[in-house]
Amino acid sequence: MGKSIIIIGAGIAGLSAGCYGQMNGYRTSIFEMHDKPGGLCTSWQRKKYTFDLCIHWLVGSASASGFYHIWQELGALPGQEIVNTDEFYRLETVDGRAVDVYSNIDRLEQHLLEVAPEDTAMIKEVTRSMRHFTKFDMSPGKAPELSNAFDGMKMIFKMLPFFGEFRKWGRLTMGEFAERFQNPLLQDAWRRFLPSEISAMAIMITMAGFHQKTQGYPIGGSLMFAKAIEKRYLSLGGTVYYKLPVSRIVVKNDRAVGVKLADGSEHRADYVISAADGYTAIFEMLGGKYANDTIRGYYRELPIFQPLIFIGLGVKRSFADFPRVSTGLLLQLEKPVMLGGQQHDWMVVRIHNFDPTLAPKGKTAITVMLQSNYHYWESLQKDMKAYQAEKKKMAKMVIGVLDKRFPGLASQVEVTDVATPTTFKRYTGNWQGSFEGWLPTPKAMMLRMSKTLPGLDSFYMVGQWIQPGGGLPTGAVTGRQVIQIICKRDKRPFVITIP
Repeated sequence: MGKSIIIIGAGIAGLSAGCYGQMNGYRTSIFEMHDKPGGLCTSWQRKKYTFDLCIHWLVGSASASGFYHIWQELGALPGQEIVNTDEFYRLETVDGRAVDVYSNIDRLEQHLLEVAPEDTAMIKEVTRSMRHFTKFDMSPGKAPELSNAFDGMKMIFKMLPFFGEFRKWGRLTMGEFAERFQNPLLQDAWRRFLPSEISAMAIMITMAGFHQKTQGYPIGGSLMFAKAIEKRYLSLGGTVYYKLPVSRIVVKNDRAVGVKLADGSEHRADYVISAADGYTAIFEMLGGKYANDTIRGYYRELPIFQPLIFIGLGVKRSFADFPRVSTGLLLQLEKPVMLGGQQHDWMVVRIHNFDPTLAPKGKTAITVMLQSNYHYWESLQKDMKAYQAEKKKMAKMVIGVLDKRFPGLASQVEVTDVATPTTFKRYTGNWQGSFEGWLPTPKAMMLRMSKTLPGLDSFYMVGQWIQPGGGLPTGAVTGRQVIQIICKRDKRPFVITIP
């Protein structure tokens, strides 16, 4: 074996870096603060119910996607059953009106024309663009840091047929996109579900993937998915150390040479890769010494995915008569409610009737995600009695709302579980409890963030804090790209294998 690499964090980005490092002859070790792999790509059990936090849809779940080979290389989908749901999401108002965002673009177009004939021209323009993006190949290749002029020309040629669409939708936020519709129901359907600040390109590319059935859901959920990649990493000869958080990155003469753990022990390596929280790595593990004005500006100014309150319910009910909806039911509330110190008019409810492994037969796991404020929970947690009381109040309120939509549900709830932004911070270290890092706003999508820090040698970063948009693909790709960069530095070919 050749040189050594220490990786901080066994999330998808860390496991990816570990897998590709092992494929290329490096000795890699991963240090993880939690007792299981996956980071935010996780799920947990309460009694006989499993509450899944992460995967709503998986980019690259089928071979028609250029991203599929990444998951193949990482061993993530061997023999995995994939479900392609009928709908992306569904919106329901208090007066009984509904919009179904169908996974099939043709069916979606027909439905939207029935709901809002006054928006015929806009609907046809939007669905035409969605269909066009079904031809867009998102296959990640060489790390951009290694690209030359020839690679740039190839990329331009590849992107040329889509420049018009990118110019049209990439500059719009979802809020601005929604305003282009006349029908108030369609405005709510586009504006309420995804963060209003993100680029409208998100809905175009996402719907193209759903239409192609390349963004399915892997049965078994997030933790099983993460464990499949962990298995691949271990089979390649890698080592994971759990419940061993890193407290400091050891630096000698402006070169990262290892890590110091919370237990006081030090471990050395030729390279250090942080797949941990960005803020923690830069400003705590390294003391902010290698942060310039640009990096400080990111953490001061860029919007993030707001942290979540996550409420899980185990319900003695099959929901066999409810459509299979990938990302959830956007339910308008009869009146605004205060949850976690924040007012809510709508609630996203995910009914996991598409995955029978998450609940006993005839029963269903339901999860509710609500945006919240990290500092509210950080302050409240100083009084654990008040903190627990607020969690119980939220669960009771959510059950009450769902009982009105699904009469009798309140008496069928067998298990409740509530996680707050401080829960996520405690288990994963994520800054302000954010579950997906930087929001992909039109401005942020144009940023090219560095995987290195100024003035620090032999140190790299991977994951959601170096690429707006976050998500599992970001973790897998950045882990792969950093090993490409290290291989180039060591003048060795980048090698991949498929199990």
